[in-house]
Amino acid sequence: MSYTHSIQDIRNLTHDVKQIRLEKPEGYSFTPGQATEVAIDKEGWRDEKRPFTFTSLNSDSYLEFVVKIYPDHNGATEQIGKLKAGDKLIIDDPWGTIEYKNDGVFLAGGAGVTPFIAIFRDLHKRGNTEGNTLIFSNKTDKDIILKEEFEKILGDRFINVITDEPTEEHIFYDGHIDKEFLKSKISDFSQSFYVCGPQPFNEAMQNYLKELGANPEALVFEE
Repeated sequence: MSYTHSIQDIRNLTHDVKQIRLEKPEGYSFTPGQATEVAIDKEGWRDEKRPFTFTSLNSDSYLEFVVKIYPDHNGATEQIGKLKAGDKLIIDDPWGTIEYKNDGVFLAGGAGVTPFIAIFRDLHKRGNTEGNTLIFSNKTDKDIILKEEFEKILGDRFINVITDEPTEEHIFYDGHIDKEFLKSKISDFSQSFYVCGPQPFNEAMQNYLKELGANPEALVFEE
């Protein structure tokens, strides 16, 4: 089933990431980590659906998405970057992506953090963030999405990795998180791991974690 609703608010979170809030359909329900297909309610774009994860909670009166804009792709996100309050989006029913099972380590690459936003907001609301860690990899400091909110929710269990520029504040790694870094930051590889990012990031993390002794059944990837 599809629903067409107006954007209530749209704002910049980073130089290329927008937060979009729109009206929530009556009776619409989802769980943290779920996503839906989204299209723009404009001529020529209604069939151009893209999957986006809910970053709001089911208890909120609105739906929220955090969307990375790719202006050089000539696609749907470029058009989303031009939208304003009052424009309409078409959304479908929710479907499952990453589901929180128990305490663990979350590994996110860039905009791959979006499925984790609602999960951590929900855990925070229930007072259940202890025992969870987020390792968040970005190319530069200005790419970090919701930095202040993650710092508030997780404290020193929020670990930033900056891969493409030297910085005094954060750990700098030459292009990527490697196995030695994971070994230095994680003491227990029997716990759950949640991984979401670009495909090369996901594949690298999967290989490193398995080599370090993680249980393949405890690895949760966005599908």
